[in-house]
Amino acid sequence: MMTQQELEKYLWGAATALRGTIDAGDYKQYIFPLMFFKRISDVYDEEFENALAESDGDLEYAAFAENHNFIIPEGAHWNDVRETTTNIGLALQNAMRAIEKANPDTLDGIFGDASWTNKDRLTDAMLTNLIEHYSQHKLNLKNVPDDKLGNAYEYLIKEFADDSGHTAAEFYTNRTVVKLMTMIMDPQPGESVYDPTCGSGGLLLNCALHLKDEGKEYRTLKLYGQEINLLTSAIARMNMFMHGIEEFDIVRGNTLSNPGLLENDELKKFNVILANPPYSIKSWDRGAFENDPYGRNLWGTPPQGCADYAFEQHIHKSMEDENGRCVQLWPHGILFRDNEKSIRRNMIETDTIDCVIALGKNLFYNSSMESALLIRRTNKESKKKGKVLFINAFDEVKEEKNISYLLEHHINKIYEAYSSYKDIEGFAKVVTNEEILENDASLLVTNYLKSKRYISESSLCFEEIYSHWESSRIESCDSISDLISNVEAGRWN
Repeated sequence: MMTQQELEKYLWGAATALRGTIDAGDYKQYIFPLMFFKRISDVYDEEFENALAESDGDLEYAAFAENHNFIIPEGAHWNDVRETTTNIGLALQNAMRAIEKANPDTLDGIFGDASWTNKDRLTDAMLTNLIEHYSQHKLNLKNVPDDKLGNAYEYLIKEFADDSGHTAAEFYTNRTVVKLMTMIMDPQPGESVYDPTCGSGGLLLNCALHLKDEGKEYRTLKLYGQEINLLTSAIARMNMFMHGIEEFDIVRGNTLSNPGLLENDELKKFNVILANPPYSIKSWDRGAFENDPYGRNLWGTPPQGCADYAFEQHIHKSMEDENGRCVQLWPHGILFRDNEKSIRRNMIETDTIDCVIALGKNLFYNSSMESALLIRRTNKESKKKGKVLFINAFDEVKEEKNISYLLEHHINKIYEAYSSYKDIEGFAKVVTNEEILENDASLLVTNYLKSKRYISESSLCFEEIYSHWESSRIESCDSISDLISNVEAGRWN
């Protein structure tokens, strides 16, 4: 049996065969489907052998669909493709389509839409190398259990994110932030969990893995997601299967214009929602949202150049009435932008805002912008009613090259402050809704809580601030007031 490290090295090794001929951002559209094809073929063989042993060698019994997770039609097995010597791309494509067709309820569209037959990109020799690379080891359950393969799959997602730069954010959310979000949401066995922009499914999966780590029954958790990108939604579904998760429904489509998870012609409601929505989408159908048939335009129509509060209202409408809770990872702008003030005011007046956590910078892929967690609940406990907890965790971050992450002690410190829901000098503060509304409905954490690096009036005069602005040493400062906010938050380059 391979160690975790050996498995990861082996799986990532296939990507090296593509270097130089295929853009790093495109590796995933070939590597993930191939890996999944190999996995289900090897598991099919394993199930066949087990059924054969069980039935004293009855070949007909061993082939029964009831003995297999997935049906692999004749001629569509990994070994059939491996034996092909010409037009290998076509053989691969035909095998994958045949498997999808034979398993319409579970695998429809799972292999994505990669162009396997384009010989300018993938020659027969390259495909032979890839297939032979993956043929070195059996990826059955005995050799590679679900948890081990699932971890390796997550490793690959991270490697592809690192390799592909700007395309990473669409399918990968910083896993240390995901852990914090999951701890705060505290999903329970039997609950429903939803991610309206689910990418590769990491937020959803972590809820199941969180329960598993706690020794609770994670298989009863119902996972739901929607993803606009065909390949990414396929990767998310493969991710679930690779982790041994069976109770899930990931649909493809545009969550704002065409929500895909409905019940009785209304948005389906969920116990837990976690999301890292795409930031400030400019090309969205604002007109349609104004008269939204699902009643999501509760607080007002967001500006055309920024769909953030369209997603936030979608999430609000998707929360279960009694015990609905949600956490979103947003850039800081959503907390204070002037053109969304009335929307923010209406949101605050619902008294669903539980907590706002300011996180450090570089937690988004390929971007230095700071992020914040916005946590809301449909039914806050009595001690939280009419109040919001602000946590300034800007300094609780480990910076490394162009990406930051939270260490375990950072996560624990933030989580404990959230759980205690009380003032902590320089770190956490409970503020009433009235005070927030009087303060221009701003949810910017530094309006209520200065960081340890707060620069007092006595230590930095206005002339010094102006000189920093002039020399552009602070990012994202369109005006002196923006600059002072940055200085107060300790955001120096």
